[in-house]
Amino acid sequence: MTSKTFEKIVSDQVRKWEMGREQEKAKESALPIITICREPGSGGFLVAKGIAERLGFDLFDREIVDQMVLSAQASTRLIQTLDERALSVMQDWISTLIFEKHLWPDQYLRHLMKVISTIGKHGHAVIVGRGAHFILPPNDRLRLRIVAPFETRVFSVARNWDIPVGEARDWVRRTQANRRAFIRVYFHADVGDPLNYDLVFNTGKLSVEEIVQAVVDNFP
Repeated sequence: MTSKTFEKIVSDQVRKWEMGREQEKAKESALPIITICREPGSGGFLVAKGIAERLGFDLFDREIVDQMVLSAQASTRLIQTLDERALSVMQDWISTLIFEKHLWPDQYLRHLMKVISTIGKHGHAVIVGRGAHFILPPNDRLRLRIVAPFETRVFSVARNWDIPVGEARDWVRRTQANRRAFIRVYFHADVGDPLNYDLVFNTGKLSVEEIVQAVVDNFP
């Protein structure tokens, strides 16, 4: 993603949030948001994309969230879309999260929590990865986990990327280990624990379309 493309994404999102802020201020209930954690090669991004399109939600994938976190200017612009009350609630929740989970946040984690919390306060979004399901308050999100058998994921990656099966197997193992380590280091949790999610879907048994339909049909 080029810097120009990233700048446009941030500017468009800020403009959209600012235009809708007055309408959202009048709402008392939590705004809907879906977090998706997925095993590499399981098709989790396709599920996220399908749900976002069907519900008319904004989609924030791992890459765009990471760039928002790493860009201090982008982080500041996003946070400034919150009014004082929403900002205060966000700061109180982050402080509680740090205390209850015994986190020792570095600069990256502090920016990550602020960016994810800002997205959560605006709602109507699907967030992929980056531990969003550990950051957002329980009443504010539906937590999905997308899984599939290891070899199914390997062959899916090999087919979609047109690479040898051995190379795909190495990528799946490496990426899976990295994601597990990220959650363990930053949130002191096991990414594979089903109790960390509200729903777990297996794309080895269900198609992406079936999962999207199931979520859309049962989403408040």
